[in-house]
Amino acid sequence: MNNDVTQFIDELKESWQVELSTNLRGVVHQAIPDVHERIQYKKPHFLKNGKYAAVISTSKDAVSFTIFNANSLKLPEGLFSGPPERKTIKLRKGDTIDSEQLASFVSEASSSL
Repeated sequence: MNNDVTQFIDELKESWQVELSTNLRGVVHQAIPDVHERIQYKKPHFLKNGKYAAVISTSKDAVSFTIFNANSLKLPEGLFSGPPERKTIKLRKGDTIDSEQLASFVSEASSSL
């Protein structure tokens, strides 16, 4: 785990964003055991073989999680948005995620990276 990513998450202003971002980071590590983390464009990025696999982005009232290389994913209707190659889920305070399902999506999307 990258210390800069840990610091980014720990310094989020809202405790629910810290918890959600920590969970999302865990999802990525579950899906891609040899993932490489770095801060880029002021956000945590997760790479496999030097290619983007996922990114966590925060705003005042949300945490967004983007899965790259998502062209072949069969995602639940209305849960994700974005172009076919990258899909984003926007989570707000009180939202929950199905970590196993999300890890499966990340694993599938990153399998060809």
